[in-house]
Amino acid sequence: MRGAGPQLAPQRASAAMLKGRSPLVHLLHALNQPLTGLQCSLELAVAGPRPNEQYVRTLREALELTGRMRILVEAIREVADAEPPDAEEREPLLLDDLLRSTVTDLLPVAETRGVHLLLVSRTPLPVRADRRSLAALLFRLLDSALSLARPGSDLRIVVAPDREQAALVVSWTAGPPPEHSPFSRPELGLLIARAGWEREGAEWTHTRTGTNGAHFEAQSEKTCEACTVRLPLAPALAPL
Repeated sequence: MRGAGPQLAPQRASAAMLKGRSPLVHLLHALNQPLTGLQCSLELAVAGPRPNEQYVRTLREALELTGRMRILVEAIREVADAEPPDAEEREPLLLDDLLRSTVTDLLPVAETRGVHLLLVSRTPLPVRADRRSLAALLFRLLDSALSLARPGSDLRIVVAPDREQAALVVSWTAGPPPEHSPFSRPELGLLIARAGWEREGAEWTHTRTGTNGAHFEAQSEKTCEACTVRLPLAPALAPL
């Protein structure tokens, strides 16, 4: 903490940090960081008489930490309260068409953030899902990736059949770490998106590599990130 105690240093989330953890478990673990910082700050504030300006600084830090905790609690509630769609809510739909519509909706956002959207989709990809839920997941994934992408770079979106699955790969060059990384709103957005895709029966992977192709461990000059979602194709319409 600034002036009141030791500050917890944020770290970029790595694939190793998330491996084997459910989104909800990761969010609960993340909540411990600002909670510990808040407790430390308040304990030091009441340990003995201090100058008034230090009390004011402690209150400001406490408000900041409380704000971070509130964002995490909102994410925890969203993940915990969500339920898988009922079987009757699932309908045959084309993932590629829904993806194109979502990309079109996000074009003004991408232009504002200085990121170029590149969509590669050449084959109809029929899946069974709840249309509204799937549209929301696509928007959450792409909007979060846009927020994390380096201005002036490309956000590449590739969707193609892979055996009996529809494979969606969203990749981008990472910008500077956002404030409160790895628990910023866009990073939490990816985590919430992951939980939603997994509820839909999809497989989710998130990788981070440096410019030399090595897996990311420390912040490099250029870091490439990719989220891959694999969703079963509709059995009756799956390509041979």
